[in-house]
Amino acid sequence: MVEGFLIAKESAVLLVPIATIILGLIIGWLCQRSGFCSIGGIRDFILFRQTRLLKGYIALIISAFVFYLIFSFIVPAAIPKFLWCMQDGQLLTAIGGAPAVSAAGVIVLMIIGGIFVGLIGTLLGGCPLRQLVMTSEGNLKSLVFVIGMLAGAVIFTALVSPWIIEVFKAIGL
Repeated sequence: MVEGFLIAKESAVLLVPIATIILGLIIGWLCQRSGFCSIGGIRDFILFRQTRLLKGYIALIISAFVFYLIFSFIVPAAIPKFLWCMQDGQLLTAIGGAPAVSAAGVIVLMIIGGIFVGLIGTLLGGCPLRQLVMTSEGNLKSLVFVIGMLAGAVIFTALVSPWIIEVFKAIGL
């Protein structure tokens, strides 16, 4: 067993995909049964002062933090390599991210992406998770959204992202 891990790497190769599928099915079922939507929760709170969906969104944030802490005790050596950690003054990005962009550039890209996801999700009546749930329920409009979201991610990564990185390098971000 590797030092810093409670389970062997050989076991983790099988355990992680199986646990991911099981947790994904449980979370998907809970989202479908509750009508979970983060954008809908904020919208309902602002417009109607209803907190039912907002409580689910807050529960998602709290449970993500709690599970992060739990998994940090199970696999402590993985935490310094977590996707958004700072190491030596550099913000580590996801695999395939732009290593030449500074932490400020990565944060700007995150804010721009968040604004677009929020705007489009609000115009379409639900966050991407809700659109996935509605697709699984047979909603064809949501299926078109999900296909467009996947195609947009590929197009952005292949065509737009390199251009933005060059612009950030030129302005010093």
